[in-house]
Amino acid sequence: METALYLPVKNFLETAGYVVKGEIGNCDLVGVREDEPQLVVICELKLTFNLELVLQAVDRAAASDEVWIAARVSAKGKGRESDRRFRDLCRRLGFGMLGVSDSGIVDVIVSPVAPMPRKNARRRVRLVEEHRRRKGDPVLGGSTRSPIMTAYRQQALACAAALRTGQQRPKDIRAAAPNAAKILLHNVYGWFERVDRGVYALTALGIQALERWPQVAPSDVEVSVAKTE
Repeated sequence: METALYLPVKNFLETAGYVVKGEIGNCDLVGVREDEPQLVVICELKLTFNLELVLQAVDRAAASDEVWIAARVSAKGKGRESDRRFRDLCRRLGFGMLGVSDSGIVDVIVSPVAPMPRKNARRRVRLVEEHRRRKGDPVLGGSTRSPIMTAYRQQALACAAALRTGQQRPKDIRAAAPNAAKILLHNVYGWFERVDRGVYALTALGIQALERWPQVAPSDVEVSVAKTE
């Protein structure tokens, strides 16, 4: 699976000084380096180098300073990484290529040296904000079959954990989740129910959510401002 490539590529970019997190804004991997100016790198993962991977990189290019594509290299040396035309295409587009071996070794096949396209400032800001708000790195890049642990979901889980002991008002759990009032009111996931004016309780879905993500507790959740998922 593509998630098997995530940790080797994450380690590669962290060695280069980036703070790396997976599945942010539909990107398999986003790395941020707090230089002056700030640097943002996006990497898309696939089991093999193919056109779809390049097209994904094209879509991500406007939101970052560098775009990499990464895939597992062919054991027989017959993959696209050996195709000069494919490498030249990446060079012309300004994309870097990373090859990941079966043992997890990451090699630079093409460096991202060509000029990048015009930036999409709004999309870039959304990626950086979600990267900043998300507590830790709870999702493997390349995940497609499970809900993404966004900063908003982390905040909602903080509310659910606080309500696990019984009915409460938003102000009672503000220390654990400063945006509790909005999260409880909007009830995006169906985890909460209003039992009285300004008083909320946990639903069966909320209990199931805490069982699914038991490692998330109020003390573990980052205090952040999150309006929507």
